[in-house]
Amino acid sequence: MKNFVFHNPTKIVFGKDKVLEIGKEIKFAGYKKVLLVYGQGSIKKIDTYDKVITSLQKENIQYVELSGIKPNPVFSKVLEGIEICKRENIEAILAVGGGSVVDSVKAIAGGVFFDGDFWQVFQRKARVKKALPIFVVLTLSATGSEMNPSTVITNETTREKFYFTSTAVYPKVSILDPVLQFTLPNYQTSAAASDIIAHIFELYFCGEDETELQDEFSEGILRTVISFTPMLLEKPDDYHARAQIMLSALFALNGINGIGRESGDWSAHMLEHSLSGIHPEIAHGAGLAIIFPAWLKYMMPYIEKKVIRFSQKIWEMDSPDAGIRNLKEWFNSIGLESSFKNFGIEKKEIPIFTEMAMRMSPLGSLKPLTAKDVETIFSNCF
Repeated sequence: MKNFVFHNPTKIVFGKDKVLEIGKEIKFAGYKKVLLVYGQGSIKKIDTYDKVITSLQKENIQYVELSGIKPNPVFSKVLEGIEICKRENIEAILAVGGGSVVDSVKAIAGGVFFDGDFWQVFQRKARVKKALPIFVVLTLSATGSEMNPSTVITNETTREKFYFTSTAVYPKVSILDPVLQFTLPNYQTSAAASDIIAHIFELYFCGEDETELQDEFSEGILRTVISFTPMLLEKPDDYHARAQIMLSALFALNGINGIGRESGDWSAHMLEHSLSGIHPEIAHGAGLAIIFPAWLKYMMPYIEKKVIRFSQKIWEMDSPDAGIRNLKEWFNSIGLESSFKNFGIEKKEIPIFTEMAMRMSPLGSLKPLTAKDVETIFSNCF
């Protein structure tokens, strides 16, 4: 087991009707004016928006709105948010949405105090050291962004989908109310499940052997997601199932799952970022459901022992190939695509995806991937 330091400063407020406490949490933290950021209006079609506004008004919290955050969030919206914060003297930012909204808020919060070309932070040429305080009301559990220090944003001009990590953008408080996710479309629930599984995989298949407790924890999350996702597809308002998926997303990527391990490989995620950077209409989790099985097969010489364990513990099978096959079949059973062809993507786009992925080099820790490696993995996604 590797040496580690674990610290996560985010306060989680979980349960039914806890959304009504967001105003109190912001007031208790000492803030009086927030930027309220949300997506493309779905929170207004249900009563989430009204509940948030009621809570803010009850505590006399002023708010300025920024809406229109896309499922694959874009840099231009981040710049718009930064300008609003500076112009309106915003004290804190409230994200009401899923990972895309939370990621946008993290970028806005860090960009307020950054001088110069903010995209340089995503290019790893500069760092975020200070940010506005962040609060979250979560409406889609997938990325774990509600309790971690990372954000992923797409630059529409360059089509680069890059990320940055900074302890300055840990949310202060995140509200997790399962009821707010009852009306999610099934496809979003399925794509979210894939994203959760992918986060587990990045750390589970990291090359570290002496992590028995961590492996058992990871496998427990995997079994939970695999068991409860079909239940939600049958009954989206199943409170217990929704709560289990919410906590699975949280613990998959809030740091606990990674203690004592290597930092993870993450090359599969970078390959998906190049895919959805070019094709933003593709949900991140849906892309991962295709890429990860191909990645597992390609990386078998480096992770065969762990893939065998995965097959045994999750599918009760001894063959690593059977474990990967079962994974693909499970993704397909919950309505996710099994090939790039399902998105209308042609093999002639592979060089474009590869070139974009290599901009994020070095790729991977188990085996630093070359352009040829990346091309092969992408080819196996058809």
